[in-house]
Amino acid sequence: MTDLTRKKYGLISLGCDKNRVDAEKLLARIKERGCALTNDIEEAQVLIINTCSFLADSRREAIETIIECAQYKSKNLEKIVVTGCLPQKFIAEIYDSLTEADVFLGTYDYDMFFEALEEAYKNGRSNFTGSGKDVFTCKRVVTTPLHYAYLKIADGCNNRCTYCLIPKIRGAYFSYPMEELVKEAEELGEVSELILVAQDVTRYGIDLYGEKKLCEILQKLTALVNINSVRLLYCYPEMIDDALISEIAGNPKIIKYLDIPFQHSEDRVLKMMNRRGTRQSYLELIAKLRARIPGIAIRSTFICGFPTETDEESAALGEFLRQARLDNCGFFAYSREEGTPAYRIKGQIPAAVKRKRVKAMYEIQREISLERMQGFKGKKLRVLCDGIDEELGCFHGRAYFSAPDIDGEVFFNAAHAEQGKYYDVYIERADSYNLYGRTEDYAE
Repeated sequence: MTDLTRKKYGLISLGCDKNRVDAEKLLARIKERGCALTNDIEEAQVLIINTCSFLADSRREAIETIIECAQYKSKNLEKIVVTGCLPQKFIAEIYDSLTEADVFLGTYDYDMFFEALEEAYKNGRSNFTGSGKDVFTCKRVVTTPLHYAYLKIADGCNNRCTYCLIPKIRGAYFSYPMEELVKEAEELGEVSELILVAQDVTRYGIDLYGEKKLCEILQKLTALVNINSVRLLYCYPEMIDDALISEIAGNPKIIKYLDIPFQHSEDRVLKMMNRRGTRQSYLELIAKLRARIPGIAIRSTFICGFPTETDEESAALGEFLRQARLDNCGFFAYSREEGTPAYRIKGQIPAAVKRKRVKAMYEIQREISLERMQGFKGKKLRVLCDGIDEELGCFHGRAYFSAPDIDGEVFFNAAHAEQGKYYDVYIERADSYNLYGRTEDYAE
């Protein structure tokens, strides 16, 4: 039997922040076994690649990463373990052809990690996809900067959007027990910003408790002394009710920021996507949020080039952006995914047209964002320092309207600044994405 505790383990996690939490919990299992972890791929004897397969591009990235990492087998690397969404959905297609990988585990099989690895050392390759029990664990090895962390409060999805593979990969929506999540948050230690994630955080608790429990868990998390603030990502628009709005408005520890994936603005397209909102309901929600929570930042994502989308509907989406004036947006060309209802829709849009529409939407949003960013010039903002930007030679951080990795940053000069601490930054200039300034104690 191979002594797996004497091996050195490395990890590459691809895809979303929910995937990152899964990877962190796997690292905790490995560390708990007494194994050594490394950030240096050249030192790793066992390399875990935690994959995403939501879109064709993410599958391509995962496979290219696996093939690229296989070159290290000529050095110290002995086994490549592929985990997550790619094997969960596509194991039948990849097992025989992707011979660079030695072990396969799906999204809920992390408890089988050592059994699968032992099998690979014994027989060369192993496939344990679908064999796990998704045993919940609070223990994690945090891979983000230590002052912020993600908390995955649920998995799966019930929304059944016609373009989306998530229900086929992750299954039906299920919430994690509240007491376990609170314990997990406590064990993270001092956290400046705790970021709640799920495919839809607003649905939290319905399956487990028979009613929405997002407000209750927010109250419990913000009551923890080690949690300085909480940010919400991925809120389904029709699930944002008055109770949640009141909780965000009245709870000083909840960051006044919502990520609401609208996906489109036009009623016909939304209906074909199996989205339950309308252009009017979205505009009314945005207006209500701004009236009830002054200064709230609203981020969204949109799909361009959904099957049968007309030039007029694409232009109308642009007009919606001008009317809604959201703080930040991401735009994605529709990806035709086999196994989804939208895959079969006649009237698929050519790739060149989709790219053109994405570019047009980004240009509209750039103008909106630039106007908003320019409005901060000459003002003072409270900024959470994320560290030093070596290229620009200054500190960088985020104001309340920016989530890590998906929104812009504040670059600032200061006599001294510490990662995870808040600073008042005077904004001197802006572009459409970032702000630039200094603290009061800084002198050139």
